[in-house]
Amino acid sequence: MEQSASVRTIQKVNQILETIGISTRGARVSDIASKTGLPKATVHRLLSTLLKIGYVRQDQETKVYYLGLKLLELGTLAASQINLRKISEPLLRDLANRTKETVHMVVYEQGEVVYIEKIESEQGLGGLKMASRVGARNPAHSCAVGKVLLSFMSEEELTEFVKTKGLPKRTDNTITDETEFLNHINKVRELGYAIDDEENEQGIRCVAAPILDGKGKAVAAISISGPSFRVTRELIDSKLKNEVIMTAREISKKIGFGTIEK
Repeated sequence: MEQSASVRTIQKVNQILETIGISTRGARVSDIASKTGLPKATVHRLLSTLLKIGYVRQDQETKVYYLGLKLLELGTLAASQINLRKISEPLLRDLANRTKETVHMVVYEQGEVVYIEKIESEQGLGGLKMASRVGARNPAHSCAVGKVLLSFMSEEELTEFVKTKGLPKRTDNTITDETEFLNHINKVRELGYAIDDEENEQGIRCVAAPILDGKGKAVAAISISGPSFRVTRELIDSKLKNEVIMTAREISKKIGFGTIEK
């Protein structure tokens, strides 16, 4: 199958970054072109973009390119996510065992949540199918884990989120009105947890709480999810919200937050 232009571009970018990375003294355009076999014009064009987004940096005097600090930042984030999964896994499994429902962990990325852990319910979904899987994405506005992470944004950031991503309808219960949505997020902020009341998937109800790092930043969120006939609002209020908050607190402590005050 013929590769798309976007895939070929990504491959070229990868070649350029790897070439710069293995060059201990950095690399000039001519060096990169020679080692990759790419035209100088192509190398220069891609480097200009990489420079703007911080993936490479350039010495203005020598014109030599080096890997940018943005890559270090991304590498640190990747490592922290791997550590977060390792630290969280036994606690999430215990949560799933106690509640007999499906447990998720997500991180926020560019207006969406990315699933980094999923532990299946022992009871099943009663004929329903949940779309979530590790590596999958969902819009942040319509799911409990997304809403609880959005609640840590400033009002300006939330307004920009709505402007950029919109509030597309996923089910009949999805909040699509901006004013209603912003008021809802304020309520989530007050409560410290969020509920997805069949807003992302019909027949699936969830409750979520945030994972906080040593600086009090929400770095992830976890949720308990199950069929709405079993995960009722009454069950969430009487048991599940406390279960997910307690586990989120335990994970937060393990990554350095300390005692979380409700």
